[in-house]
Parts: sequence; structure tokens; C-alpha cells
Amino acid sequence: MTIPEPIVTGVAFTVALGVLVFVHELGHFLTAKRLGVKVLRFSIGFGPVLWRRQSGETEYALSAIPLGGYIKMLGEDADGDDPVAVEERHRSFSAQRPLRRAAIIFAGPFTNFIFAFAVYAMVFGSVGAPIPSTQPRIGGVSASTPADRSGLRSGDLVLSIDGAPIDTWQTLSKTVRASQGKTLHLVVDRAGERAEIDVTPEEHDLPSIDGRPTERAFLIGVEPSRDWEHVGPLEGFGLAAEQTYGTALAVLQGLGQMVTGHVSVKELGGPIAIAQAAGRQARNGLWNYLMMLALLSINLGVLNLMPVPALDGGHLALISIEAVLGRPLKPRALELAQQVGVLLLVSLMVFVFYNDIHRLVQG
Repeated sequence: MTIPEPIVTGVAFTVALGVLVFVHELGHFLTAKRLGVKVLRFSIGFGPVLWRRQSGETEYALSAIPLGGYIKMLGEDADGDDPVAVEERHRSFSAQRPLRRAAIIFAGPFTNFIFAFAVYAMVFGSVGAPIPSTQPRIGGVSASTPADRSGLRSGDLVLSIDGAPIDTWQTLSKTVRASQGKTLHLVVDRAGERAEIDVTPEEHDLPSIDGRPTERAFLIGVEPSRDWEHVGPLEGFGLAAEQTYGTALAVLQGLGQMVTGHVSVKELGGPIAIAQAAGRQARNGLWNYLMMLALLSINLGVLNLMPVPALDGGHLALISIEAVLGRPLKPRALELAQQVGVLLLVSLMVFVFYNDIHRLVQG
């Protein structure tokens, strides 16, 4: 029985989001407990609590809005409505030295990187390291791209374009880039059956690593399939470290290119885009899905370290300022920083949702 695509997408997205949020908050939680800070609640999701269980001094909860999670520590808000008893003041978050508070905050993103490394190491050790295949077989189709709109699917083997035989991925790529936007007629092998598909490439910027003006090229929105090359355990660990570092660096460079205008902010995707990607990779198999989880975990870790109030990086920046000044920041300054941070995050969420919906409408 074939499982309907919306169900696969929904389950894959829910699992991915739940795992990544749990890993991130677990980092905060374990570090806080290790440093003796009392954790009042560990929640997956925001908003109204759907399920809760008290275990020891911590309440564990599932909340209605699944787009995130949090831990609530004693005295996290030094000027909050809940006063801290004198005998527990030493266990409150706000009473800790700046370095200890910074360690708790940093632990969330750091755990995302550790999780990604562990996933990469497990995949490489189990099935090998993925390398781009030389076959002209479609490994992935990006949402709302010419390939997606034309009906190309992951697994399609391109046999010819406009009557010319295609025997390698390099030939496929060169033919598409040389099209100048002209509609191409593809003949593909789809699970042993021939299919004919017309697709019109679109011109896009190709981001450069150093941030210089980008090259423009005609693309259809596909990526090559992967071959799995066997590696030994030690080599697998090394490749996992390289992959984690390289991906984090690429995410940072991509953010920098968006800030400088070398990459359009229209490329940003939100929950809908993530759900679509999760569904596609789940259908491509367990190993591809796990690789996507690692990639999303690194993205989450990097984005959370951005110095924006309300993100972990913003909290770290404020703690650093406090350490330099040698005194806590004024409550009004902290409140203003949090308000600005929340406004920026809400604006970003609205924008990425707009991007997602626009892609769906265009698709």
C-alpha cells in the first residue's frame, strides 16, 4: 500500500522538528542541571500545554504550537513576577556568574552541532560517504522550480535533451546552462518506463564563496543522485567532522551573502519549505532523511548563534556586555532588547511564510 504524500510529508516534518527541538533544548537542560540551576519546565512546543508530567523538580510538557520549544529555569527573569526564595537563590539562573550563564545558553546550539556530527558519523560508518553520481539521474528536485513544475521526479534518469543523448550528469548540467532559457524537451527513464517532459530553465545567481558579484546561470532546480562510497570508521569520523564544519561555514556564508545582497532573501524558506524537503527526503530513504536532519540541525545551531535578542546569540551578546561592564544591564535596556528581538523574529516568520506561500501559488 502506498502511503499518501501529504501523510508522509506531515509525519516527516513532525519527526524532524520534534527531534531537532528536543536536541537543542536538551543541551540547555543538561548543562543547567550540571551547573546546579533548577529547571522548572522542559517543553516541546509553545502555547497551551497539551500534556504534562512532573518528575522531580521539573515539569515535562508538550505544547500546542510545535514550532520550537523551551526550558524554564528558576530566576531566568531576574525581575519576573515569580520571586525566588532566599534558600534557592543560589540555584537561580540570574544568580549565576556570566560565564556559567553563557555556558547554559551556548549548550543548545552546540548540541545541535554534536547531533549533526553524530548523524553524519553513523551514516558514513553504516553505508559510506555520499558522492555525486556521474549518471544523469535526478537525485533531488527543489520545490517550486522549473523541474518541480514540469513533473520531474527524484530517480528519473535523463536519456536525452532535444534529441541529443545525455550520458553523464556533466552533459546534463552543461546543456541546461547553455539553453539561454529555451524550453527543453527531456526524455527520461522512470522506473523502466519512458516519459517525455518539457522544462524551461530560469536564470539564477550562483553565489560565490568570497561574496563577490555572482555568476548568473540557467537552472531547472535539480541535484545529482548519490553513490555511497565505503569508508573505514576513523575516516568516517573525520569526514563527519569535515561535513559538519563545512556545512556550518556554508550557512554562515549564505547568511552573509543575503545581508550584502549577493543572494536574494527570497531564497529563505520557512516551515512549509522545510516540510516539503522532509517529505522528499523521507521518500528517498532513511539515509537521505538522516542527512537532511543533520543539515537542519546545523542550520538551527548557526541561526541561534546570530546576535539577535531573543535568540541564544542575542543572550550571549548581552551577557558579554554585562561581563565587560562588570555589572548587570539595566532592566529597561534588557526589556527593550527583548522587544526588538521579538519584533525581528516575528517579522522574519511572516516573511518566510510569505515566501513559502508564494512558492506554492507559483508552483
